[in-house]
Amino acid sequence: MSLFEIETSAFCTASPDELYALVSDLPESGRWSPECIGGQWISGEPCQVGARFRGNNNRATDVVAWAPVVRGGWQTESEIVAAEAPKQFSWSILNRSGELQESVWSYFVDAAEGGSILRHHYRMGRPTEGITEIMSHLDEEGKERFVREWGDKLRADMQTTVDAIARITEEASVVQKAGVSQ
Repeated sequence: MSLFEIETSAFCTASPDELYALVSDLPESGRWSPECIGGQWISGEPCQVGARFRGNNNRATDVVAWAPVVRGGWQTESEIVAAEAPKQFSWSILNRSGELQESVWSYFVDAAEGGSILRHHYRMGRPTEGITEIMSHLDEEGKERFVREWGDKLRADMQTTVDAIARITEEASVVQKAGVSQ
């Protein structure tokens, strides 16, 4: 059973290899993510299983405004749990002790005519430390409302992410085609 299980997708005008190289470059995620503004690799071989990444994030004050969520800037640490070029790239959010949580973000890349289909998947099994803390302040009705509204927020952010990546690949394709035709 999952607390959250969400997937969004978009067509991208990049080959699977090009798209995988883009989405596995986590320090660049500020180019497409509504919350992650970038970050840095902190250990291991970048983009490989076992590598760790510190993400810098920023959340607006109006996001699920009634709930006691982190607002403004904060950091997360993650570990790469799947790096199967060009098909899957996944990372798990770590808890304060540096252990994997059941909070796994993934990109799946499928070849398609003229480019690729990018699927962005998120699964949270047991609540993370952060979600547990938020829900500890809520009654049962508040918990249900939070899960529903947070799930809606995650889905919207994930769709924004894949749509932004699709635009980035389209812009790169246009620039590449313009360079070839000159």
